[in-house]
Amino acid sequence: MNQAFKALSDPTRRTILDLLKERDLTAGEIADHFQMTKPSISHHLSLLKQAELVSDERKGQHIYYSLNTTVFQDLLKWIASFQ
Repeated sequence: MNQAFKALSDPTRRTILDLLKERDLTAGEIADHFQMTKPSISHHLSLLKQAELVSDERKGQHIYYSLNTTVFQDLLKWIASFQ
């Protein structure tokens, strides 16, 4: 859970998660939304994967990233326990 909160603390990673709410995207499609290098985007995606907030799947020549909603559900349950 600590890795998830660390990943969520960065505005770029939160924007990536917002993009993935709409549909699965490749790293290149994600990078098109930012003014930063592709290695920087890859670093952000790596941290999101380590936190298990996103997963990736190879389809042909591309790797598609998608949200892992299970972790979000776990985070929401933990937060709701404080109500």
